[in-house]
Amino acid sequence: MGIGPVEYMIVAFPGNQFKGEIVPALQELVDAGTVRVIDLAFVIKDGDGNMAALEAGDLDSEVGAAFSKLGGVNGGLLNQEDLEAAAEELEPNSSAALLVWEDVWATKLRDAILNAGGELLDLERLPYEVVQAAVEWAESN
Repeated sequence: MGIGPVEYMIVAFPGNQFKGEIVPALQELVDAGTVRVIDLAFVIKDGDGNMAALEAGDLDSEVGAAFSKLGGVNGGLLNQEDLEAAAEELEPNSSAALLVWEDVWATKLRDAILNAGGELLDLERLPYEVVQAAVEWAESN
């Protein structure tokens, strides 16, 4: 049995303010077996543009402790190059969370496709803006 599709996300936080709302939503997905956190890291850029990379346990806060409980943290997929690239995109005095997760929900479908002799030719996530524009267009006609 292989791993399901793996996705990667970077979420920026202007003003270096990590809010606690993300962790419970993500924990609910983990607890339901919908996703499995593979790797999680944080980058912080100070007002002078200096970058620091942190793991969830390095965050001295309840939010850091909550992120640490998600499991799979420090899976080794995110490297220093990834963290530096993410930090370069940040404005000064901001931070970002980098998250890699497995779409566990998709493994059953993947297995069914393979067992039926199917072959996945393409899989792509549509950007939110594209979908939202299409929905708005459809609603206006």
